[in-house]
Amino acid sequence: MRSDAETGAAASPEALMQAASARIEELEAELAAMNDRWVRAEAENANLRARTKREVDETRQYAVQKFATDVVEAAENLRRGLASLPAPREDEPEIITRLREGLSGIERSFVAILERHGIRAEDPTGAMFDPNLHQAMAEQPSETHPPGTILQAWTAAWTLNGRLLRPAMVVIAKAAEGALPPPLDTTA
Repeated sequence: MRSDAETGAAASPEALMQAASARIEELEAELAAMNDRWVRAEAENANLRARTKREVDETRQYAVQKFATDVVEAAENLRRGLASLPAPREDEPEIITRLREGLSGIERSFVAILERHGIRAEDPTGAMFDPNLHQAMAEQPSETHPPGTILQAWTAAWTLNGRLLRPAMVVIAKAAEGALPPPLDTTA
């Protein structure tokens, strides 16, 4: 058997060049494969960071949902309390006038605070009924409104950063007795 030194001395320069070229190609292929794995791992890490940031932001944004639902109840009760006061009159005692004005100011301030924190009340009166935002409490015949129109809102729809907290309780229009249903749209 020959030693490595004897094999190297006996190999021709062309054979050495071919062996070196083959080794270089092998190493370049290995480098390309490792580079591809590295790029994929970096992309996966970037996606993971983006997904985690999105989840943390969403958790932060909606973490107060239960608290917001309870606060909305207090806002509704304040609104009901104001609505239960008698209508303003010229001869009413000054204390009633001041009470009404004070409670109205408190309500405006309270609603402004809620809105600053992403909690909004939306009055749907006049809009079309949307089962995702409204809860139909009654139907009322109407000749002046198309069926499905919200005639009256007993309560507003409350949202937290666009997510529904409490649906609006509404009265919707239905076709008047004896009225013909609207024609079907056959253009579609």
